[in-house]
Amino acid sequence: MRLLTSKPFSGGLAAVMCLLAAPTGAAPITYGMVTVGNAGNANDTGGSNIGAVAYDYQIGKHEVTIGQYVAFLNAVAATDTYSLYNSNMGTNGNIAGIQQNNSSGSYSYSVIGSANRPITYVSWFDSARFANWMANGQPTGAQTSTTTENGAYNVNQATTGNAVAKNATNPNTGAAPTFSIPTPNEWYKAAYYSPTLNSGSGGYYAYATQSNTAPGNVVGSAANQANYLAGGVYSVTQSSIRSPSMNYLTDVGAFTNCASFYGTFDQTGNVTEWNDLDGTAGSFVGLRGGSWRQPVFNQSSSYSESANVVGFFDASFAGFSLGFRLASPAAVPEIDPAIGSSAISLVAGVLAMIEQRRRRAALSASA
Repeated sequence: MRLLTSKPFSGGLAAVMCLLAAPTGAAPITYGMVTVGNAGNANDTGGSNIGAVAYDYQIGKHEVTIGQYVAFLNAVAATDTYSLYNSNMGTNGNIAGIQQNNSSGSYSYSVIGSANRPITYVSWFDSARFANWMANGQPTGAQTSTTTENGAYNVNQATTGNAVAKNATNPNTGAAPTFSIPTPNEWYKAAYYSPTLNSGSGGYYAYATQSNTAPGNVVGSAANQANYLAGGVYSVTQSSIRSPSMNYLTDVGAFTNCASFYGTFDQTGNVTEWNDLDGTAGSFVGLRGGSWRQPVFNQSSSYSESANVVGFFDASFAGFSLGFRLASPAAVPEIDPAIGSSAISLVAGVLAMIEQRRRRAALSASA
């Protein structure tokens, strides 16, 4: 629970208790995030000329998982008006992870295999709708402006055309969106930047495993490893033969000693990820990061530090090695559980005293 003290309370006790209430939703999920500090860092001048971020922020420790996306579908996709479920999620043997059950109006969704693998076959629009759902408190119901169609992004029923810029204010909460898709600079800094490089003046690694040498691809606890096609060999099978029925995704964070400086995993492998736009709408959106089906090249290639961008794709594109993670504003300090209930009681008591004084003043004025 977050301590809501940034602005004075003005709506009475009922408003305070509403603010302190838990988010709506039948089965809330948790999404682990890490804080990316060192605000005001310089761009990477190694060729990409991005990475500078003027503020602290948070980003997903892992890619959004199949289990998290299933919870999303079960909350808002009983009818699935805007096709958040792609049939390939259940039929493509290389990434299969979600089964759609029943018929439209009563769809339900279940996990195939491991719930901790990253979701794939999601377009930018799907990713934006998931961000909206998270920013709106994980509500349950039809796909409307209060669940999936607005929040962090006003996608407004679109499934093709231009990706839209992030809202400055979530119209459903009246505050800045709490979740969004990371911008290219946010994604890049979290992956490659370290303030300890260059004798403490900061700099960028070549790979998101805190390394300047190409990683291996053996799953486990060894350093500098990632789920990608190394020397023609797939990580999961350690074979060059690709089977149509083999799942090549790894659980997020499976390469346990291969985090970035800030503690993110899988930005050099597993699935390529959607980025947000930098303030303007556009029909093509950037993708970054390595994936299970692609090689990691040298320093000047698309998977290295200096130009880690796979390309720019139509926002409606959905592929079997494409997923996403979320970003968020910097964390608000949490209430210590030992004093949380006392803090709530104190706020309630103060508001009750203010209301009592107001009534006494009103009575005196009318006497």
